[in-house]
Amino acid sequence: MYTVLAAASETLRTLLIDSMRADIGPSGLATFFTGTTTVSLETPREMVDAGRQGLSAWLYRVVRDDSRLNDPPVRRVLPGGDVEFVPPPLPLRLHYLLTPLATGSPDREQRILGRALQLFHTFPIVSGAMLRAELAGTNAELHVHLESLALDEMSRVWEALEGSYQLSVSYEVTLANIQSAADGYRPGLVESVYPQTALIVGEETVL
Repeated sequence: MYTVLAAASETLRTLLIDSMRADIGPSGLATFFTGTTTVSLETPREMVDAGRQGLSAWLYRVVRDDSRLNDPPVRRVLPGGDVEFVPPPLPLRLHYLLTPLATGSPDREQRILGRALQLFHTFPIVSGAMLRAELAGTNAELHVHLESLALDEMSRVWEALEGSYQLSVSYEVTLANIQSAADGYRPGLVESVYPQTALIVGEETVL
């Protein structure tokens, strides 16, 4: 399905906001994440311009997973016993920039980011009941990995945002698969076999 990008983003956003609101207590984040304070898929700049605080979980890069481009077609048994082969999906790696936003409170920003890091360290594989949108009820698995980006790499991301560098981390999420829209095909049945013998003469083969 082509909606896997939006579904993966909504899954991560929901997990993050639920985690923030579950952090109760005198020094918890639950009281901060109310009203316009939220987890958003917008860029950090878009959140600030709209007057929102919280956490930006921005999908800033999508790349194909070259290690799986040669996956074979998917074999599917149809009602009646016929076999159909469906083209393999396009495997993708998603890269998210997580940026905490709490105006005038570096301490709170660090708490927000720490909570997000704790969440994905506890649940590096997101599946089952944690999935949202079109992924809900499927057997999909999202593997969430903290990326170790060099400072210059992170700086280039912020340059693209046309903003000054802020405390942030990058996560890679795999594997998101966009299914092919092509029709499946059914292999023809082998009705007969014609055995042939060959005589090899030098470098040529004579039938």
